[in-house]
Amino acid sequence: MPTAHLDTFTRDHLPPPAQQPEFVFSLPELQFPQQLNCAVELLDKAVEQGRGAAPCIHAPTPEGTLTWSYAELQAQANRIAQVLVHEMGLVPGNRVLLRAPNNPMLAACWFGVVKAGGVAVGTMPLLRAKELGVMIERAQISHALVDAALLEEFSLVLAQDNARTLTQWRSFEGRGLGGTPQSLEADMARHSDRFTAVNTAADDTCLLAFTSGTTGVPKATMHFHRDVMAICACWPPHVLRAEASDVFIGSPPLAFTFGLGGMLLFPMSVGASTVLLEKAAPPNLLEAIARFKATVLFTAPTSYRVMAPQAAALKLSAPQGGSLRKCVSAGEALPASTRALWKDATGIEMIDGIGSTELLHIFISADEASARPGATGKAIPGYQACVVDEHMQPVPVGQVGKLAVKGPTGCRYLDDERQANYVREGWNLTGDAYVMDADGYFHYQARTDDMIISAGYNIAAPEVEEALMQHPAVAECGVIGVADEERGQIVKAFVVLRAGHAPDEAMVRTLQDFVKATVAPYKYPRALQFLTELPRTQTGKLQRFRLKDIS
Repeated sequence: MPTAHLDTFTRDHLPPPAQQPEFVFSLPELQFPQQLNCAVELLDKAVEQGRGAAPCIHAPTPEGTLTWSYAELQAQANRIAQVLVHEMGLVPGNRVLLRAPNNPMLAACWFGVVKAGGVAVGTMPLLRAKELGVMIERAQISHALVDAALLEEFSLVLAQDNARTLTQWRSFEGRGLGGTPQSLEADMARHSDRFTAVNTAADDTCLLAFTSGTTGVPKATMHFHRDVMAICACWPPHVLRAEASDVFIGSPPLAFTFGLGGMLLFPMSVGASTVLLEKAAPPNLLEAIARFKATVLFTAPTSYRVMAPQAAALKLSAPQGGSLRKCVSAGEALPASTRALWKDATGIEMIDGIGSTELLHIFISADEASARPGATGKAIPGYQACVVDEHMQPVPVGQVGKLAVKGPTGCRYLDDERQANYVREGWNLTGDAYVMDADGYFHYQARTDDMIISAGYNIAAPEVEEALMQHPAVAECGVIGVADEERGQIVKAFVVLRAGHAPDEAMVRTLQDFVKATVAPYKYPRALQFLTELPRTQTGKLQRFRLKDIS
């Protein structure tokens, strides 16, 4: 396909063809034209088709509520594209760092970058200068658009040697209301709200997403314009089934691909609106669901568990007379106890799913009607999945193996030798251990490097965590395997107790006995340590590798 990128860095650093997965375009809606710009498909066409006046983005403000229509978001994105091209010298293919919490201007910046033919590189707001410097160097980032609230840390980035490629940047206020004379908004005011999007190729990179860091060193994943449209064509219409009248809300950052899809791409793909929250801790999220009459919620299992008691009291769900009708869980495995707790509190059956940064979004899931406790679901339309052994051969039904996936999206690491570990024989190996049952449902066991082998027994860390979480004294927990001379490894649990419970030896014995009575006794934690909090990524994922440092 004829690329529109004048800066060919991303195309030049794609993995060798032999190391890329097989891409499968099995649905009619996955037959993309050679030239495709996903910003045109999601934003410009919405306006062309008469949805310009419809609400697109909502955000709480100190003064009340800010709402942008599709036409207003388009105007903002067009002005940003004008600034990028005419004042900041962006050429198609340049990488642009985006630094902001979830807010309307971040969404406008994303669309502005993509319309201008740039490559958007989202970053978690809490990342430090050292981490950002590594990302800038790895991706050879030349431009940045930064929320004014994050400028202090960003100034430290500019002083680093590994950030020397970054020569152009602007700051902005999250609501697009102005700022200093040197701000992005000041530049935007000098430009037209019209911009003809660059006619990019369907296989031009539009997004670099860095892995969220559960395994230490992050990797940059490369996604094309067609990938963005592919994820909108697979899971949302076949599993989520949202409508134009829906109001989306959630906690995942737009820098996280789960958040980019759930909080921006998916609602816009059906003409719905979304609520962007700069602070989305459970209390903020509960308040905003009621305030904006949100109908579709995206967050992680940890948040659902914390919110359940208040959600029941506030009667936020449609079955209780509220607005909320669909709840999506992803980002980490959904414990059966959390699914049951949320359904008891709200009457809503959660939609579970597994996705990855490497494949961009969800590829195994089940809708409310076909959900099964303890099962993630089935391969969604457009994707294939199986469970394989070390030799890439399918394992029998009911046997633990490695999850292998292929579809219209797949892993393309930016110039990274770990590509060969993720892709084998055309399949994406996600790093998850799964069991498939006779009905084709996939049941999560653990990350493949979180399987604990103790005295010859295979023990999945999440199963022990699930058992511990059923005890009323346990607020959070994480389980790993630690070396043991006699047994090879033993199970060690790190537990955060609820208020009012003492972290003493009596509690250790209580929890150990509880696990023995809940699952096979050989799976109980022979070592147990109490913590005040667990190490997690900004998206809520447990960082087990950091628990290993504690142990």
